[in-house]
Parts: sequence; C-alpha cells; structure tokens
Amino acid sequence: MIICSCNVLSDRDVRHAVNTADDALRNAKQIYGQLGCSAECGRCAHTMRTIIDEAYRERALACQAGCPRGGTKDE
Repeated sequence: MIICSCNVLSDRDVRHAVNTADDALRNAKQIYGQLGCSAECGRCAHTMRTIIDEAYRERALACQAGCPRGGTKDE
C-alpha cells in the first residue's frame, strides 16, 4: 500500500528500511534518509511512525519467542 504519495513509498519500503538499517530508525526523517528521499508534505509521517512501532514490536516478540534466555545451548 502506498503511504507516501509524494515519494511513492509503500509500507513494504518502510518496513524494509527499518529491518535493514544499520542503526535503529525512530522517525520519518530517518526513514526518508535511509530510502534516499526527503519529506514533501509530511502527511505520511504518522503512518510511518506506526509502521516503525509495529516493526520493532514484531521484532521484540520474535526475540522473546525464539531467543535463548541467557547462556548457550551447551550450558
């Protein structure tokens, strides 16, 4: 789904940027930077923030479900 008409960015583009960035992305400006563009009208900023929050929440839940709770398998 296109969330930024000005830069033709989809929700998938934003999720990909969040999931592949070297550093944690926390706001729309950082997403734009990661994707090599800049804000125009700003109407998508709230939706981008929601996607960022969802991506980090999903990552945390996946870690809780699959990450070892300290130590290694050999311990």
